[in-house]
Amino acid sequence: MKTIFLILLLLSMNLMSQSVFKQNEQLVSTYSIVARDSLTGEMGVAVQSHWFNVGAIVGWGEAGVGVIATQSFVNPSFGIKGLDLLKQGKSPQQVVDELIAGDEGRDFRQLAVLDASGNTASYTGSKCVDAAGNIAGKNYSVQANLMLSDKVWGEMEKAFNESTGRLAERMIASLEAAQNVGGDIRGMQSASIMVWKGNSTGKPWEDKLMDLRVEDNPAPLEELKRLLTVHRAYEHMNAGDVAVEKNDMTLAMNEYNAAMEMFPDNLEMKFWTAVTLANTGRIDEALPLFNIVFATDKNWKTLTPRLPKSGLLNVSDEDMKKILNAGEKNEH
Repeated sequence: MKTIFLILLLLSMNLMSQSVFKQNEQLVSTYSIVARDSLTGEMGVAVQSHWFNVGAIVGWGEAGVGVIATQSFVNPSFGIKGLDLLKQGKSPQQVVDELIAGDEGRDFRQLAVLDASGNTASYTGSKCVDAAGNIAGKNYSVQANLMLSDKVWGEMEKAFNESTGRLAERMIASLEAAQNVGGDIRGMQSASIMVWKGNSTGKPWEDKLMDLRVEDNPAPLEELKRLLTVHRAYEHMNAGDVAVEKNDMTLAMNEYNAAMEMFPDNLEMKFWTAVTLANTGRIDEALPLFNIVFATDKNWKTLTPRLPKSGLLNVSDEDMKKILNAGEKNEH
């Protein structure tokens, strides 16, 4: 009965406000956090909702400028317009006030804005479906609508402030706290997390540090955490590659080993670690890794002799034979 009542309520809201809402505005009942790491300056948006592909419409950001979350009956223009207003030097509160004042659907909106200095402002319209609310503090704002209980945003604030570590992990802790007290009254479906550098390099392709999305999953937060672990593992792989370029093989192997410990079943990591070892003359250390990879998936063995042409594997013919012989015992 509660589900039927909720559907009828939402339908009636839609009918009553046809002149207010545009065709591309969607009801995204959700809980989200915009936040900044006071040590690194990194800024991010994390969100979970019982709505498909929530990450495509709720979170917006730009390095050196700020981050924005727009939800409830989403006004997607708030993202781009809000960032433009921040670039003009307006405070988060001024941005919120200006966007809301010019919006006929303001009573149904939720909006949060955080600038590169950690100043925040947020808003919950009077007609957002209960439970709905927001808290804006230094370096964070949490907001939620259509929640099972009114404890959600308070628990999100507490979890973020009491957690330690990197920004992404702290934001996910905030989302988990929301879910632990009921979360979205309809359940879970999608989640996302995005992180930008605190200062712009002038190269947008380098300034977005993370963009992870779970589009449709019965346990999106669990899956988002798994993806974050994979992301961190690949950060170690990338750091290992940089160390190889600098001929610091000790650091490179420490980074590669850290990556493989975090994601032990990933053949890609084992394979390229083996390639690096082979390229630096450590063929005896590389062979056991090649052995594991080839025995698990023979396509990696097919790939290996193609690498010298591209300069990715530089070994003697004798060592290439040793590499390609790796795993043969497992194949027979």
